Amino acid sequence: MAVGWLACASLLFYSWWNITCLPIFLVSIVMNFIFGNRLARQPSRWLLFVAIGLNVIALAYYKYTGFLFQAFNQVSGSGIVIPSIILPLAISFFTFQQIAYLVDAHDGRAVEHNFLDYVLFISFFPHLIAGPITHHREMLPQFNQLLSGGGEAGRLTVGLTLFLIGLVKKVILADPIGTYVGPVFEFAREGGIPSFAQAWGGALSYAMQIYFDFSGYTDMAIGLGILFGISLPPNFDSPFKASNIIEFWSRWHMTLTRFLTAYVYNPMTLSLVRTRMRNGHPVPKRGKTTPGAFAAITAAPTVFTMFISGIWHGAGWQFIVFGLLHGIYLTINHGWHALKSMRSSYRAHENPFTIFIGMCTTFLCVLVGLIFFRAHDVSSAWRILLGMGGHSRYHPLSLPELSGITATQVVSLTCLFLIVWCFPNASQWMRSYRTALEPEVDAVRKENYLSILQWKPNFVFGVLTGLVGTLALMRALSSAPTEFLYFQF
Repeated sequence: MAVGWLACASLLFYSWWNITCLPIFLVSIVMNFIFGNRLARQPSRWLLFVAIGLNVIALAYYKYTGFLFQAFNQVSGSGIVIPSIILPLAISFFTFQQIAYLVDAHDGRAVEHNFLDYVLFISFFPHLIAGPITHHREMLPQFNQLLSGGGEAGRLTVGLTLFLIGLVKKVILADPIGTYVGPVFEFAREGGIPSFAQAWGGALSYAMQIYFDFSGYTDMAIGLGILFGISLPPNFDSPFKASNIIEFWSRWHMTLTRFLTAYVYNPMTLSLVRTRMRNGHPVPKRGKTTPGAFAAITAAPTVFTMFISGIWHGAGWQFIVFGLLHGIYLTINHGWHALKSMRSSYRAHENPFTIFIGMCTTFLCVLVGLIFFRAHDVSSAWRILLGMGGHSRYHPLSLPELSGITATQVVSLTCLFLIVWCFPNASQWMRSYRTALEPEVDAVRKENYLSILQWKPNFVFGVLTGLVGTLALMRALSSAPTEFLYFQF
């Protein structure tokens, strides 16, 4: 009863934006459920390729048809009319989720389940629109707990508090700083090069906007899940505290990284290892071979995996550049680690100064990628990078809408950076209570903060949470509605 009610409510939530997308969503669910059960009973590589192919074709049609027609027109000079196709909400998320289920069903890691369980697994509304990308092994067993009426005591308090934390991040932190982003990127889209201050102000503002926007959605999704007795996996773990790009991707969109590692990177790497073994070449191992030999195994899978990450996020050359940039970052990072591990003087624990330099370098690399992520096209992103390098072609006061970075913006950015780097995240603040499924990599949660500041379900924290939550709700209701940035993916 509980599973069926939640599944119906989730489908209603999905159809609220555009009910014409619901049939597409349902067809995808039914098709993959049938394929998954068949693969679980009778594994067939041919059937697996067909099932995955149908998912990829559907994703490509709805998400990339316009981009492909546009690219063809640019190359050929033809004037083919680009068809207008409505992008089904969350198609990237539920496609990846179901591909993982098909692969695991084929490999014997997923058993048959009833249809209602599968529908809720795919459609559960808190995570459906922008993640986390859930896995059947961590979600389906929880539905038995729903049926038995079991659950953790105090989950209403924990879930509601986490939801309000996410709402505060969205409407009080992300949305206000986001007002400084649009004019700079729109000016670059129209062919202008922002001034040094404007370009840096716009880029840093977007970094803070997407950080708190995505972090806020994740907290709200996990909080809502707790309210319904379902624990979602963590998806955001203070990524701007990362001291290298490998660590960054273990903290940013953690479930996407998990999916790409398990279903793209690992199979490619294993295939390369087997090929080298068949050809009589030794298998490179970190610390025992040269960085070049180690890169022979890791470079191509890393770049290709991040290329997939780029085009998954959006249809455009700027997303491809975003993915390839991070592929290059990760390859260099892996090579650097391989080189350091060969040195006899290598120390696993670096000093605070080295960590600080690593954090700054990582953030700058991520910032460059985010510019392509936000820009309308590659040329727009390049113009913003030129502005950040001081190559402005106009006086910063010549346009009223771009009058330079303001004192309010500087103060806002300073406060947001202090929050990012000096304050605990939501899971750390509430670390005495389970807020999400335990992550495979537990890095930031071991940081120590004053125990007196940790969240507790008492009167003081109740009043504080209520006041801040009420402020966030009032602001959300009084301002124009804004979408979460990851809704477009």
